[in-house]
Amino acid sequence: MSEASFTWPPALPLVAILRGLSPESAVDVGHTLYAAGFRVMEVPLNRPGALDCIAQLVAAMPADTLVGAGTVTETSQVDAVIAAGGRLIVSPHADPAVIAYARSKGMYVVPGVLTPTEAFAALRAGAHALKIFPAEALGEMGFKALASVMPAGTLLWPVGGVTPGNMRAWRQYGASGFGIGGALFQPGMRLDDIADRAASMVAAWQSQEPE
Repeated sequence: MSEASFTWPPALPLVAILRGLSPESAVDVGHTLYAAGFRVMEVPLNRPGALDCIAQLVAAMPADTLVGAGTVTETSQVDAVIAAGGRLIVSPHADPAVIAYARSKGMYVVPGVLTPTEAFAALRAGAHALKIFPAEALGEMGFKALASVMPAGTLLWPVGGVTPGNMRAWRQYGASGFGIGGALFQPGMRLDDIADRAASMVAAWQSQEPE
């Protein structure tokens, strides 16, 4: 994947979280999501075959796709993702050592945060964007308060409980993108169903502008 072919931040800042993706279906799922408009794909490492899936997606997806790993908790995992060709590191938490290491390797880094303390520490360590996780626990009002103290231009991506129907509210309070997991993809889903869900998410992002 050519570095020049992918622009940051993503024009469509919706991250497809493909937990439980199988190597046998990775390419078909990737093409289905790409056709719907998704350009960022994350395969969490805490399921078997994740690195194989990443390698397959990197090889098969068009060059303007950003592929990487989720649930990254150790610097050694960063190296494994690099070896598979991935360029995105997403974590459920904010470990400054992992963030700084991934950043030093030229990766896009999106750690998980829930408090201002975690958020500022992650930014100091070099995070490109902040994954607000679990967003359901913080709630829209909690997120609004968190967003209000973040530096201007900070990319805030709620993850957890995101649906086409609630994107508008999150965006009104400062969300600049989303990570979407079970509402978009679950192991064993038919490609047609994935395509329908992906199209709904993309349409919601494009139509539900903040008031």
